[in-house]
Amino acid sequence: MSTAPTPDAAELASQVSGTPYGTLPPASPMASRKPISLPRLLEMRSRGEKITMLTAYDATFAAVADAAGVECILVGDSLGMVCQGLHSTVGVSLEDMRYHTESVSRGIRRAQGTAWLIADLPFGTYQESKEQAFRSASVLMQAGAHMIKLEGGGWTTEVVHFLVERGIPVCAHLGLTPQTVHALGGYRVQGKSDAAAEVLKQQAHALEDAGASMLVLEMVPADLSAELTRALQHCATIGIGAGKDTAGQVLVLHDMLGVNLGKMPKFVRNFMADGGSIRGAMQAYVAAVKDGSFPVNALHAW
Repeated sequence: MSTAPTPDAAELASQVSGTPYGTLPPASPMASRKPISLPRLLEMRSRGEKITMLTAYDATFAAVADAAGVECILVGDSLGMVCQGLHSTVGVSLEDMRYHTESVSRGIRRAQGTAWLIADLPFGTYQESKEQAFRSASVLMQAGAHMIKLEGGGWTTEVVHFLVERGIPVCAHLGLTPQTVHALGGYRVQGKSDAAAEVLKQQAHALEDAGASMLVLEMVPADLSAELTRALQHCATIGIGAGKDTAGQVLVLHDMLGVNLGKMPKFVRNFMADGGSIRGAMQAYVAAVKDGSFPVNALHAW
């Protein structure tokens, strides 16, 4: 009776290390850091260590970001613009977000499994009622998200409270809110006047009181972002075009790799020029945020 030949060690090694079509290997390496949790993120904020966040929309880029040391990965509805070619984020559906959240979650698990995963609630999936928001958030949490993000202040306070009470961590988003860009009159800096700044401050404090643990501040004057970061006691501010003094920073992946299809926003730096590779660019971004060399208020903020 014949038996099949036993593969040698080299063949076994190649089967593990070389997988087709750019897929991830079946066995994960030992994680180089402990999994990022919400208490750990808030502890980083309290001791002054900057939090890093990047968007990702698929398994491979998510795994690379995790391995590069990025603490938070955001499955942003920006995928509508950078992946689908839409003119705004308004056309992104909940099914789109579920699909990409699942893909990113798989990528993180297949690599180190340490990054904190945030997913955007897309336009039209939470504005109707807090119950609608819960149903939509449940879809993204079941897809692998650890936290959901929603845009706007005022009326969203009740929604945030409703979700947090039911065990869903929330990241809020103030300043330029892309889902309402048409109402804002375009991609413009928000909170420039004294009256607008006062409204933004009131909304930020109300969102913190409602239970939001993180707050993205987009295209908000640097001085106002710094003031809010100092004032909020239990909510970590994450800036994008909001100056260097927020608790952390976020950029859209394609922007920081220099592959934006349109005009590069003022608040972006091309880290591909620093890193020489995708992972190197992500590591350069993490290092620059951590040591305070990015962003530079004179170059990247208002």
